[in-house]
Amino acid sequence: MASKTPEKTFRIGLVSASVFVNEVDGEGGKRTLRNVNLQRRYRDGDSWKSATSFGLADLPAAIRVLQLAQHHVEQHEAESS
Repeated sequence: MASKTPEKTFRIGLVSASVFVNEVDGEGGKRTLRNVNLQRRYRDGDSWKSATSFGLADLPAAIRVLQLAQHHVEQHEAESS
């Protein structure tokens, strides 16, 4: 399966929330769904890696990028209604 690029990524420090768009077929025809992936980047020696766990110090940035992603998804939902 090919890797999809995010529609939009919100980043604060090493924490990011990426919005991905998926087209699905349903009873009413095609529908666009957006999903959010939350991650934290960290350095392991010479390479960068990603994690989905967050320490206390990471939580304010995680909350804020999720709020930004939520706003982005809500705007697109409102436009398609």
